[in-house]
Amino acid sequence: MIVIDTPQATRSQRLKAATRESHGALDKRIMAGDIFASRGQFARFLRVQYRFHRDIDALYANAALDALLPDLEARRRLPLIARDLADLEQILPAPVPLRLDPDLALPAALGWLYVAEGSNLGGTILYKMAARLGLDAGFGARHLAAHPGGAARHWREFTAALDGVVLDDAQEQQVIEAADTAFRSVHGHVELEFDQR
Repeated sequence: MIVIDTPQATRSQRLKAATRESHGALDKRIMAGDIFASRGQFARFLRVQYRFHRDIDALYANAALDALLPDLEARRRLPLIARDLADLEQILPAPVPLRLDPDLALPAALGWLYVAEGSNLGGTILYKMAARLGLDAGFGARHLAAHPGGAARHWREFTAALDGVVLDDAQEQQVIEAADTAFRSVHGHVELEFDQR
């Protein structure tokens, strides 16, 4: 068993430990929304996903991040979520002011992307559950489908790059704070969507 609060732990291991509470609360809230009860409920989840990925979309075009993280542009999921919503005959959530500055400080950007990429890994479980609603990589659940090379491998490649970025102690804290903020931001989107009756 790895002890995650030691200097020997990787950045991704420390992030997982530091955001366990906010991540766990988000997962519970999403599942409490009964997102697989119907396509209508699943569409609510898609709108949450759309809002979050719209918030971070500019990061995928950031040249400094692209130089550090593998296939960053190819990891962008906003267009897939938009197509999933269109499949279910849903309109896109209303535009909002830009959530994140495309030139967000590197440590903060890494924290937000950690959350986005981690959700892609977890999405493989949701993808299997979406099949109950007749949704798959060709209709309604494109953004949850595993990477052709395998979700676990895709995640390992990302975390290896993330762990390899050289940061000082203050920047390490910024990554953790940004990841926690990202989880809480998604939680806010969930509350907005699922509190609507």
